[in-house]
Amino acid sequence: MVGIIAYGAYLPRYRLERKTAAKAMAWINPAVWGLAGGEKAVAGADEDAVTLAAAAARNACRFRVDSACTALFAASCTFPYAERQNAAILREALSLPEGALALDVTGSTRAGTSAVLAAAAHVSSGASSQALAVASDARRAKMGSAEELLYGDAAAALLLGREGVLAELVGSYGLSADFPGPLRDSEKKLARSWEERWMREEGYLSLIPKAVKAYLAQAHMAPDAFSTIIYPCPYPREHAVIGAKLGFAPDRIADPLAAQVGDTGAAHPLLMLCRALESASPGSHILVVGYGSGVDVLHFRVTDAAPSFQPAWTFEALAARKAVLAPYEKAAAFRELIPVETGLRGEFQAETPLSVQWRYRRAILGLEGTRCRRCGTPQFPPQRICAVAECQAVDETEPYLFSDKPARIFSYTGDNLAFSLDPPQIYGIVDFEGGGRMMLDFTDCALEAIRVDQPVELHLRRKYHDPHRGVHTYFWKAVPVESA
Repeated sequence: MVGIIAYGAYLPRYRLERKTAAKAMAWINPAVWGLAGGEKAVAGADEDAVTLAAAAARNACRFRVDSACTALFAASCTFPYAERQNAAILREALSLPEGALALDVTGSTRAGTSAVLAAAAHVSSGASSQALAVASDARRAKMGSAEELLYGDAAAALLLGREGVLAELVGSYGLSADFPGPLRDSEKKLARSWEERWMREEGYLSLIPKAVKAYLAQAHMAPDAFSTIIYPCPYPREHAVIGAKLGFAPDRIADPLAAQVGDTGAAHPLLMLCRALESASPGSHILVVGYGSGVDVLHFRVTDAAPSFQPAWTFEALAARKAVLAPYEKAAAFRELIPVETGLRGEFQAETPLSVQWRYRRAILGLEGTRCRRCGTPQFPPQRICAVAECQAVDETEPYLFSDKPARIFSYTGDNLAFSLDPPQIYGIVDFEGGGRMMLDFTDCALEAIRVDQPVELHLRRKYHDPHRGVHTYFWKAVPVESA
């Protein structure tokens, strides 16, 4: 049987309280006060759909994806590149084989569930023993719009395979519809939405029940056969109405996470599924719905192996490690919605040497160094000659990954002169278990909350964005564990 063999979510550290956004922008749209309850997850200044996806995949696979995974389906509506394959960047960051299939799945918020179906089909055909489906979105919206309060940022990853299945994919149903929800021209950064009531009633309240009813008839199953029903809808009243129309008991409908995280686009159904799987009972059935330009319906049966698996970070642990993002203008600056003064140190940006980036892609994107075969010393960046004076072996090295190794802080500093959208700029020296020392930027932390010898995790982050040339440059940063 084909099904989920590993899963993991990722929530960025920052949370924006909706009342903060409403207070700042209700002068232009008083209606946003009606959406001002709760909070939403917001990607940091160095996070985007690529880095969120990498974090979710590493969480699912406990920081290192098995080499048996030879297919990657990456889904998002907000990938940074329209012409440069984002999945190829992820493949390199996750250290998957060069021969692995890497494919972007995009165009609608249904892309997440569509990626899962594509990964399952790839495994079912025998083309790969394992395939990874990952969905992420870092959503931007017009300041003062309802979408600004409704949207959130997150990622989720499912590893599909045949061995050690946690949840079997029993069946699926697809409905394609050119229903005009959010529309974004390929040349624009921000989407435009049609009349909200029409989108709720003709979209969510019509298309989701139609597709779910069709699947129930196809599978000859009744609503009470499912212990958990997952479907996205950012409007609380309409979300409850959908369940009632389909005959599902309210206590079996999964929390849409609207008040806690927000609507995370392509990632949302998979995010809710990851949370549900953490407490699912063997033998129970889960129905998952993806929505956007149609509807995907996925039916999973939880196996006896499910209780034995846990991602590196559970959903509740991710939800608990949060920091409030304030003021509102800081969130807008993170999204590049408003220009900010960078100072002289932030103005100059040398052109990214793409040829050098290609030549050292494994070191930059995969954090791959070398280890001396003679004395066993790890080194970064990759070297031909061993740095140990007593050894100095030449061309006796092998590839060595640092990204999955435990590490601790050796020293750190906070720099208030270097430009940062989230000052101060924090960086320092990190020691790796098994050998190796590296200078890295620190992120997702406060200067006063970190300490020497504190454990850190390595996360792929955006080093900088060159908006004039359209280049996003990535490297690894250290995230202090207790303060993450």
